[in-house]
Amino acid sequence: MARLPAVLCTDDLPLPELCAARLDGELMAIGGGWCPVDEPDLPALRAAAVAPVPPGRLIVERRSAAWVHGALPAPPAVAEYCIPYADRGSSWIDPSCIVREVVIEAAEVVEIGGIRCTTPTRTGFDLLRDAEADDAEVAWVVSALLETTPGLDERLRTRVAAAHRLPHKSRALARLDAAVRQPSLTR
Repeated sequence: MARLPAVLCTDDLPLPELCAARLDGELMAIGGGWCPVDEPDLPALRAAAVAPVPPGRLIVERRSAAWVHGALPAPPAVAEYCIPYADRGSSWIDPSCIVREVVIEAAEVVEIGGIRCTTPTRTGFDLLRDAEADDAEVAWVVSALLETTPGLDERLRTRVAAAHRLPHKSRALARLDAAVRQPSLTR
């Protein structure tokens, strides 16, 4: 007998059945799908919940990656992905998500449960450089990433400092300083 995936969608079961199981307390909504209430909340489950459809070349990034790494309590309302600049092409992408073309090294991508996701270092670096994001929100998310990833503060500081011609470099460093000063989320 075939096993259903940990995160279900309407390709697995009809929507009325998924909704009925949720109302019966058997499933809970997570990301863009549903999963059994007794499924452990692990990074692989969160990665599957925000996995791009189709997965292909897209990489989970920024706030979506922060949620996968455990730095956010819930996934962002709009999923965020990137695609390596060298892999860009004209394929169908869900218009309800954000996709950026980026220059990214293989070492900056980690596979979690078969889903490609930016590493905590790349995730923090991208968040610190996001000119459109609110400074306080970025500091809060990066602070949570710092708690889940030992040594991340120094890696981020080195990465930002070493970047040549980085727009808003001083803002990124100020955000990192604010993240380091944030009170611990676990106290």
